[in-house]
Amino acid sequence: MTSAAPNDWTSGYVSEIGYTHGYYREMAPLALDLALLSSLQAPRPAGRLRYLELGFGQGLSLNIHAAALDGEFWGLDFLPAHAAAARDLARASGATLQVLDDSFAEFAARPDVPEFDMIVMHGTWSWISPENRRVIVDILRRKLAVGGVFFMSYNCTPGWSPSIPMRHLLTLHAKLAGSDAAGIVGKMNAAMEFAQTVADAGARYFKVNPAVAEYLKQLPKHDRSYLAHEYFNADWHPMPFSDVAEALSEAKLTFAASANMLDHVDALNLTADQQKLLAGITHPVLRQSVRDYCTNQQFRKDIWVRGPRTISVLEQLQTMRAQRFVLLSHVDDVPLKAAGTLGEAGLEAQLRTPVLGALAADHYAPKTVDQINALAPGLSLQQIVQMLNLLAGMGHVHLAQSDDRVRAAKRRCDALNAHLVNRALFGGDVNFLASPVTGAGVMVNRFQQLFLRSLRKGKTSPAEWANDAWGVVSLQGQRLMREGKAIADVAENIAEMTNQAQKFADKRLPVLRALQVA
Repeated sequence: MTSAAPNDWTSGYVSEIGYTHGYYREMAPLALDLALLSSLQAPRPAGRLRYLELGFGQGLSLNIHAAALDGEFWGLDFLPAHAAAARDLARASGATLQVLDDSFAEFAARPDVPEFDMIVMHGTWSWISPENRRVIVDILRRKLAVGGVFFMSYNCTPGWSPSIPMRHLLTLHAKLAGSDAAGIVGKMNAAMEFAQTVADAGARYFKVNPAVAEYLKQLPKHDRSYLAHEYFNADWHPMPFSDVAEALSEAKLTFAASANMLDHVDALNLTADQQKLLAGITHPVLRQSVRDYCTNQQFRKDIWVRGPRTISVLEQLQTMRAQRFVLLSHVDDVPLKAAGTLGEAGLEAQLRTPVLGALAADHYAPKTVDQINALAPGLSLQQIVQMLNLLAGMGHVHLAQSDDRVRAAKRRCDALNAHLVNRALFGGDVNFLASPVTGAGVMVNRFQQLFLRSLRKGKTSPAEWANDAWGVVSLQGQRLMREGKAIADVAENIAEMTNQAQKFADKRLPVLRALQVA
C-alpha cells in the first residue's frame, strides 16, 4: 500500500488490524500425512512431532494442533498482537508451545531453534517481500529435517492474473488518495468505492474482464481483516508454480502432493483431453504448470518434502489398512456429490453407502480400514481407500489418532475448548474446537458452542440449551436469521433457536462426542 520506511518494523505489512481467526485444516499433520499417502508418497516418520508454523495470524490453527497432538510446537508471527493472542490460547490449553514475535530474519539468526519435522505456512509467501522469501528458504534449508514436510499455500497465476490490475488500482488509491485519519479500514472502503466508480464509468478493463468486475462488486462483503491482509500489504506477489519450485529447490525441497485431496481426483478437475495431455508431460514442474493452466488455478496448497520417497500402490494399501478414520459429519449431512473445477460429480452409491454406514456404526467410533472392510465386505480394499480419500477431500472424514494419543491430548483439548466456548459468550469469531481424536480442528459454530456450554452446566434438553443461548445473544441486541432476514419476534427467535438446538442434539452432538469434543 505504501513503501516501508527503512526503520519500519512492519516492512509494509498491514499491522493496524489483526488477521481473521481462521482454522486451516490442510495444515493438520494427519491431513498432510493422508495427502502424501494418497499421492503414493511415504508419510513422515511416526513419533513425537516437531512442528513450526510461520506467520500464524491469530494462532488458532497452531494452538489447536499443539493441544491435540503430542509434540513440540513453535510459532512465528512478527505482529505482537498476534503473538499475544496465540499465547493466551496456549496458556489456556497448557500445550508445549513456543510463540515468538520475531521477524523472519531474527528467527533465522536464533541459536536455539531446533530442526523440525514439519513446517507450515498459510498464505504468507504471497504477502511478503522477496528478501523475506529468501530468508524463509534459508530457514527451510537449515531447519527442516531430512524427510521433513513443508506445507505452503499461496496465490498463484494464471488464476490471479486478470485481477492483478484491480488490486493495483485499490492500493494506488489507498496510497495516493486515502486519508491516514480514516485508518486502514477507511482507506479500504474508500478504495473499493473508487474502484467501483471506475468500473461503473465503463472502464474497458472491467468490460473485458467481467469476472473481475463481478468480484469487485462482492469485495465489500468480505471481512475487513481478511481484505487488509489479502490485498493491502505493500507486497503482494501471486506467482507461477515454477517460480516457487525454483526458489524452494535451494532448500533441497521437492514437490510431493497437493494438500487439497480433491485435486488428486483428475475426473473432477480435468477433461479427458487434459488428462491425456498431462500424462504425456514427463517433467514434474512443467506438468504442474500446465495443470494450473488447465484449471486456471488461483490458489495452491502444496506439500514439499526434503527427500521424498515414492511408494507402490501395494505399499500404500498395506499402510492404509491400519490407519484409523472417523467421520466429521453426521452421515445424513454428507453430500451426494463432490465439487471440482469441472463442476459436481456424484459419489457412487454402491461405494458411498456402505463406507458411510461402516463409519457411522458404533456411535461414530473411529475405525481402521480393515474394520471398515469387515463392515463393508462387498468392497475391495482399494475401493474403500478411494472413497475415504474422496470423503477426506470433501472435509467429512479425517484420520484418527491411536487411543493412547487421544488420552494424552484430551486434557489439553478440553482446557482449550472450555476457553473457546466461554469466549463464544462475547462473539462468534472462532468457529472451531480441538479434537484429540483427529489431532485437528472441528467446525463448531457459535450457537453450537453455546449449546455445549449449557450441556456442560448440566442442562440436558435442547429447549434449555436454546433458552441459555437466546439469553446470551438477545442481551447483545442480536437476532437470528431466517432466509437471509433477521427475525423480529422474540417468540419466533426462541422457536428458531430451539429448532437449531434440536438439530444439534440429533445430528451434531453424536459426532462431537465421537470426536471427544463434547
